[in-house]
Amino acid sequence: MSSLDSHAGSAPQHGGGHHGSYLTSKGSLWADIANWATTVDHKKIGVMYLTALLILFFLGGVMALAVRFELLEPTRIVINQAGESVTTGQRLAFLASDGATANNIYNRAMTLHGAIMTFMFIVPGIPASLGNFFLPLMIGAKDVAFPRLNLGSWYVYVFGSLFALASALVGGIDTGWTLYTPYSTMTDADHWRLVAMITGVFIMGFSSIMTGLNFVVTVHKLRAPGMGWFDMPLFVWAIYATAIIQVLATPVIGITTLMLIFERLFNFGLFDPRLGGDPVLFQHFFWFYSHPVVYIMILPAFGVISETITVHARKPIFGYRSIAFASLGIAAVSFLVWGHHMFTSQGELTAAIFSFLTFFVAVPTAIKVFNWISTLYKGSIVFNTPMLYTLGFLFLFTIGGLTGLPLATLSTDMHLHDSYYVVAHFHYVMFGGTVIAFLAGLHHWWPKMFGKMYAETPAKLGFWLVFLGFNTTFFIQFIMGAHGMPRRYASYPDEFQWMHIISTVGSWMLLAGFLVHLFTFIHALLQGKTASANPWGGMTLEWHADSPPDEHNFAHEPIVKHGPYAYDRVVPPHTDPAEYPLPEKTDLH
Repeated sequence: MSSLDSHAGSAPQHGGGHHGSYLTSKGSLWADIANWATTVDHKKIGVMYLTALLILFFLGGVMALAVRFELLEPTRIVINQAGESVTTGQRLAFLASDGATANNIYNRAMTLHGAIMTFMFIVPGIPASLGNFFLPLMIGAKDVAFPRLNLGSWYVYVFGSLFALASALVGGIDTGWTLYTPYSTMTDADHWRLVAMITGVFIMGFSSIMTGLNFVVTVHKLRAPGMGWFDMPLFVWAIYATAIIQVLATPVIGITTLMLIFERLFNFGLFDPRLGGDPVLFQHFFWFYSHPVVYIMILPAFGVISETITVHARKPIFGYRSIAFASLGIAAVSFLVWGHHMFTSQGELTAAIFSFLTFFVAVPTAIKVFNWISTLYKGSIVFNTPMLYTLGFLFLFTIGGLTGLPLATLSTDMHLHDSYYVVAHFHYVMFGGTVIAFLAGLHHWWPKMFGKMYAETPAKLGFWLVFLGFNTTFFIQFIMGAHGMPRRYASYPDEFQWMHIISTVGSWMLLAGFLVHLFTFIHALLQGKTASANPWGGMTLEWHADSPPDEHNFAHEPIVKHGPYAYDRVVPPHTDPAEYPLPEKTDLH
């Protein structure tokens, strides 16, 4: 394996020399706006994606808080002293208007939470923001292969998101984020808001394909001289595997949503049984995309953890090649497991095959977890905020993975399906995995992106609030589900109320944690200390660049001379050798 030597001789390809930070103002507010709106710089596009993603994450979070607020008390129909039938416990009733009931508001908040978080935040999340910013830097490239296509993908993403959010402005939809038929073909038949949401998802799919295609070509064509496939950082491997899934799987959801639009508008009879269609066909199409998309969400998180764990443990990654091949293995097997969402609608043999494949996909994931834990062994672990989030990921994602096994088992899935157990499992994988890794990566690369250090103490406080708030919110939901509490219901037996109260209090702790992080990052931008080029002692190429990076990434084209995690052989760039001593060589002879 090989990571870098600056090479002045190849300056012409990179423009040569320093051009100033990519954040340098163009002289006036309007000039800056015009520059950012038309930029083809992958770093600025990554920051624009990051800004849009965080706004949408906030909106999705508000919807989640509304759902938890409603669930503080079950909806009940009681007889008052006057002998009248009265509905109580509808805390969102004050938002009901235009004929919508409190239950409608609850269902719409739940649908919007799922749709925003899935299609607008988690799916594009890490690849579009951190991937856009760091993939070219990590392979020593000046930009992605198709910079204009990259800018186009951002505008398509924003346009698609606005199209989908338009449905919320006219009352929202209540089909659930999966848009299952026949509900999505029959509900609100005389209104266009559901079509707007479906069209928004259709449009955003193009953004995903454009980004994936760009990354695949960039990795193949723009690696720095001396960087072979097995010299690439594992974050690049993860983004590469994700990009393959994006390109191959996303067209399926595009066609499916287009068919759904035609079904609603022109009654084609594709999914509606009244017209000779089959609603289960929609589920097959939907999950053929949506199960691989689970790995579009989680594979980039694996890449982030592979970087943070080796940098903050100051130790070479354990089992580099097995982690790289595991990324590709997960991408391949992810296309074969969609049927486990429909065990009850299949024959016994088919269900058994999908059950086996679901267990099988856990193997490459388990390889990664084993290698990360092995990397920690005898490492010089620094317990800063990125490492706390990394350790939090290992703990939470392991719970998420292990609690998936009962859902892959035919007998137990029959009991747990569509219960709160599934909600808890899904959030331990998606939030405990992807969002926690996203926060690890954001804290890890923040100094490089903006050239400012954040204050560690409030950042750690934010971590503990998020970590404890998340577990308070969702762990109790495993118990609720195992005891038979179905998901998506605002009305429930009184015996579950104390668990819902605990879960709702946990959501408030989560909110507090994210507010602490928000203020920490704003403080860092306004008054943070200037970051050095390599504050954590990283070995990969982005740590050779300035903080924030030069407009053309590197002053001179890098030439790779050593591996991305060679802590046992090379002192990290821009660091004091006394702070990062090399291990003493033992003479075995």
